[in-house]
Amino acid sequence: MTDPAADPTPELATALAALHAMAFADPWPASAFAALLSLPETRLDAVADGFILTRLAADEAEILTLAVCPLGRRRGVGRRLVDTASAALAAEGATRLFLEVAEDNAAARALYAGAGFAEVGRRPGYYGRPSGTVDALVLARDLASLA
Repeated sequence: MTDPAADPTPELATALAALHAMAFADPWPASAFAALLSLPETRLDAVADGFILTRLAADEAEILTLAVCPLGRRRGVGRRLVDTASAALAAEGATRLFLEVAEDNAAARALYAGAGFAEVGRRPGYYGRPSGTVDALVLARDLASLA
């Protein structure tokens, strides 16, 4: 795992956007990754098959996005990224880690439940779908035991 966010390049933002496009129907553009990587509170952990982008503010952290390419799924890549980022954020002073996940994303919900996340809120109609909208579930994990 690395933290290349300290010196983001246009090529890095483009690579992240390309992987994100493999993972999501509504991917983020390279400009969004470039903007986030330029912020000192943003952390990137990456492996060949995926990446996790997080943000730390005071003692709380947030998973901004987690992307694993289709060939890397169901191989523990996502879980390793979540665990690595969680430990690093705890070492940096975070006591809770939050994220939002689409209610209809069963695979992601299972990943996060297995990593110790629990539902703490809901954002109705947050994600657009061709057939309408779906709620975002706000999940949180306690990181105090990792520090």
